[in-house]
Amino acid sequence: MRSARLAGYLFGGAAALGAAIYVVIYLYRWQWQRTIICGVLLLVVEVLLLGLATLDRISRLEQRIRDGDRRQDEILAQLRQADREPGAGGGRATAGRPRFAWLGDGEGRTFVFVPVLMAAGVALSGLAWVVERVARATVRPTAQRRLAGRLAPLAAPPGGLHAPTPDLPDHPVLGRAKQLGALALAAAACVALFAGLQAMTETEPPEHGTGAATSLLFTVDGNGVGDSRTALAAEQMWERCRDATAVPLLQAGMTALDDGLFAATVQPSLSEHDELRLLGCLEDTTIDRVRLTVIGTGALEPS
Repeated sequence: MRSARLAGYLFGGAAALGAAIYVVIYLYRWQWQRTIICGVLLLVVEVLLLGLATLDRISRLEQRIRDGDRRQDEILAQLRQADREPGAGGGRATAGRPRFAWLGDGEGRTFVFVPVLMAAGVALSGLAWVVERVARATVRPTAQRRLAGRLAPLAAPPGGLHAPTPDLPDHPVLGRAKQLGALALAAAACVALFAGLQAMTETEPPEHGTGAATSLLFTVDGNGVGDSRTALAAEQMWERCRDATAVPLLQAGMTALDDGLFAATVQPSLSEHDELRLLGCLEDTTIDRVRLTVIGTGALEPS
């Protein structure tokens, strides 16, 4: 059971880590549909881990309650058995028989148990008094010095009870420093992650590349669809992604070269940031049974 629970935690943690990593990757690639899918998967895995932790805690509480009930039943059974047995300590007396046989009435008995018991108690008390006096006379004050050392923080201040005393910190200095260091590291990690995501997904000002035009070569594969449907899907994806860049693609045309192979040319050329956004939009297709794969891109120099 424990191994299965550990395996569940390991699988959930690995899935959550993978989903979080791909959320960042798809954000960098400007692939919003895949980012949303990975984010939903991350949320589902987190809820799953929370459910596993809750069920684990509830099962532990139930096990503790069952153990307590079982111990209580065992104690009750032992008490009942002791009540039924006359010879057990604290057991009930049988009918007409006292708990101690020497208290019963009998002829020819000398009841000397109580006086002997009293005399033995007096003798043991005297022996204990002698041992205590000998120990007090011979022992070294090591225990007292050790106790005094432990109670030193509770001693009065040097100036007396009325002398001003500095305020004691609420937490130890070292523990407080560790807490502040951990908080500072966590804050720095959060700021770095936020700054990195902002830099990767920020829309830069419109600018063109250094070349005369940018060319793209990509393929469109359809699962159970004809060539006409594939060409129509390619046109739909291209028209949808023309608005994905910061620079409006006014002079951008697409041509079918071969079976499922297409080429597109954008004038003037795109910057590196706009090219990344265009490729991310094309590969993040949302058309059923159609997959687009970018083979390569390049800048065309003026002739």
